[in-house]
Amino acid sequence: MTRYTGLIERYRNRLPVSADTRIISLGEGNTPLIQLQNIPRLIGKDVDIYVKFEGLNPTGSFKDRGMTMAVTKAVEAGSHAIICASTGNTSASAAAYAVRAGIKAFVLIPEGKIALGKLAQTLMYDAKIIQISGNFDRGMALVKEVADHAPVTIVNSINPFRIDGQKTAAFEIVDALGFAPDYHCLPVGNAGNITAYWKGYTEYTTDRVCGNRPVMCGYQAAGAAPFVLGEMVDNPETVATAIRIGHPQSWDFAWAAQRESGGWFDKFTDEKILAAQKMLSQFEGIFCEPASAASLAGALHDIGSGKIPEGSVIVCTLTGNGIKDPEIAMMQCADAKPVTIDASLDAVKRAILDNL
Repeated sequence: MTRYTGLIERYRNRLPVSADTRIISLGEGNTPLIQLQNIPRLIGKDVDIYVKFEGLNPTGSFKDRGMTMAVTKAVEAGSHAIICASTGNTSASAAAYAVRAGIKAFVLIPEGKIALGKLAQTLMYDAKIIQISGNFDRGMALVKEVADHAPVTIVNSINPFRIDGQKTAAFEIVDALGFAPDYHCLPVGNAGNITAYWKGYTEYTTDRVCGNRPVMCGYQAAGAAPFVLGEMVDNPETVATAIRIGHPQSWDFAWAAQRESGGWFDKFTDEKILAAQKMLSQFEGIFCEPASAASLAGALHDIGSGKIPEGSVIVCTLTGNGIKDPEIAMMQCADAKPVTIDASLDAVKRAILDNL
């Protein structure tokens, strides 16, 4: 039995590394493609819905796919420090891979706009955290400026090696199914992921590993929906912090994926996104962070309207783990209080029988 050692080794012939490249890996990738069993029955539609649960990567989000490549190439180029702007997941991932590589990580985060779980991770990985009084978009602008004046490598998705790493999720989906899905639904914030998936599907199709490419469906939060509006948003707001981005860096690439695939962008309220998050937890046992659930919210809406027809095979990317954002989860479950009882058999039996 061969031990799995990460996505770069698995897809080495499809990634820009050589035999001499020192691979910086935490065993990322190889995440489960889970077929939903209860939600399709609940909505009464004949569709096959799978979720690619990227929340089971080492730091709990899809960012690890790109970070293993970005940090590997930074180290190969002789860099001793990396930098990123982040709403949380990128900072956690960059910090972890920097530790693994033995280099420094600097992260710019918007003050008061990062989920607690993500901040805790970044602190534990001992990154140098710089809080700014602006939002992610301002942080991204500063990162691009400072990289011209300091010896640091940017590891946001403007780094092409990030996209190379993230495209491997498309490879894994095709490898698992034996074909590409009819529709691929995913949350869109900075738009590196939709760009990467489309690149992966295109490479596999070009090399005849599969015979089709999916329609790419990108879903945003209503308060942070530049692709739906067709213009940048200066002050994005949404409870789905991972996609609270108004000036996406992969703007042109994402539009190309949408256009070439025959896909679309749409937006949903925070209430719809949180309802989809709760549905996944309560009916499928899958706990994702709020932004992730935008993919399912969009898929269910488009299945219901007939835009995605019955008989379709659909994959929804769940970008991050629900433990990333415990505050939102607790807020959603405000009515579900723990029951305190006497420590006796009768009391426990009564509590069980009262709830059967």
